[in-house]
Amino acid sequence: MAHKLPIGIQDFRTVITEGFKYVDKTRYVHQLTTSGKFYFLSRPRRFGKSLTVATLQELYRGSRELFEGLWIADHWDWTKRHPVARLTLTGIGFPIVGLEAALHFALDKVLAEHDVPPPPNCSASQKFDYLLNMLADRGQKVVVLIDEYDAPIVHYLGEDTDKARRHRDELREFYTVLKNCDHLLELVFITGVSKFSKVGIFSGLNNLRDITMHPQYATMLGYTQAELENNFALEIEQTAQNLKITREQLLEQIRHWYNGYRFHANAEAVYNPVSVNLFFDTQEFNNYWFATGTPTFLVNLLKQQGVYDVGAHHVDPSGFDSFELDNLKLSAILYQTGYLTITGAEEGLLTLDYPNKEVRDSMLKHLLEGFTGVETEHGLALVIRLQRAFEANDLEQVFRLLRGVFSGVPYQLYEKWPERFYHATIFLVFRLLGVRAHSEVCTADGRMDCAVETAQRVYILEFKLDEPAEAALAQIRQKRYYEAWWHLGKPVLGVGVQLSSQTRNIERWTTEEMSA
Repeated sequence: MAHKLPIGIQDFRTVITEGFKYVDKTRYVHQLTTSGKFYFLSRPRRFGKSLTVATLQELYRGSRELFEGLWIADHWDWTKRHPVARLTLTGIGFPIVGLEAALHFALDKVLAEHDVPPPPNCSASQKFDYLLNMLADRGQKVVVLIDEYDAPIVHYLGEDTDKARRHRDELREFYTVLKNCDHLLELVFITGVSKFSKVGIFSGLNNLRDITMHPQYATMLGYTQAELENNFALEIEQTAQNLKITREQLLEQIRHWYNGYRFHANAEAVYNPVSVNLFFDTQEFNNYWFATGTPTFLVNLLKQQGVYDVGAHHVDPSGFDSFELDNLKLSAILYQTGYLTITGAEEGLLTLDYPNKEVRDSMLKHLLEGFTGVETEHGLALVIRLQRAFEANDLEQVFRLLRGVFSGVPYQLYEKWPERFYHATIFLVFRLLGVRAHSEVCTADGRMDCAVETAQRVYILEFKLDEPAEAALAQIRQKRYYEAWWHLGKPVLGVGVQLSSQTRNIERWTTEEMSA
């Protein structure tokens, strides 16, 4: 019998009892619960963190009936039950009532669930301590599950750093309760999107085991290729039939669009669950995970630093996977939030790049809007029109479109980055052209080389700032860029483009067919 797709369902009990599809991850849960006590796991949003927390909750409640047919059913001591204190720091109203009152609200829900009378007036940290002691007094150690531990901090990144810093300090005191109650605890499992350094928020929890980049847990969340094919076999077959393509063609497209997240350099890549389930629901290739949360603060941060090319770069792994509010590292934030992932390792460095087409194209559209003012919903239309103009050999239309883009660049951005805005505009537009465009790394002297391949010909474009278009064309000849395209057997057209710092736009362009 086909199971329903668990779109938006994060509760394990609901998934099982109402017949939703569940990809069995209980082997990882067993490994986690039998090999340690204090755990921290960071993953991007909508990646299955809450479902994992809910699974642990039902496991320690002894809800054996929910685990029938799953791996852990025959590997768990079902006589072992523990009180569970589960706290979720999203949806508790901290932006309206303040963090202290919101923590009281979350704790009161757990107190009521366990029929524990509330304590007299006290702080949230004191109430947390009281809760753990009261539950442990009933004879069993307590399981503490904290979901989205960092929500009150991340919510204010890029908006109100002072408030984010105050919330960090309040949460540091709150989480210190766990250290003081160590003797009362059976298991602590903390999840979130970001990974702040232990000094920043978990300074008291010296025994907290971070499994964020642990090779044994790299595929604990998300779907591996085998899990996708085994658990979605019916959906794959039906979708391939409806799209009138072969199973292998469909799998290759799904992989190109939605696979690629890697949480250890040597680990298998995984799919984001929300993208997979929404794709099979609509049977249309589209932007799903990215659309569930626009990275406005990230784009603003990138703009502030003048960074627009975030893909394919090398980082030192010693510190990129955690950060502090007073020293925000772009690589760490982009990796933790899921916009970049590990794609390789070489000579002690990790390579970060976009995980897949969905993230790459969506991020480029948002960067294009941030750097040029081209609204996200118009970015794709612009790219399609450029592609058609190139394919029709209509360079007049190509440069008409590009001039329109340049004319919309925010004046404040040009004032701050008088040269880099040219690079950003050209780079982002041509990267969005996808596999038909190849952009070289831009340099500080105002140049950007692009090669655009169509079915009929190849265009080599050279941009010069405040220099004649003929000089740009001469550079194409001198450096013989066109030779790399001879093997295609197509005409190669050199295009020299003059950019003006006065008009902040394209002044002139000239072309010449390249020959040996």
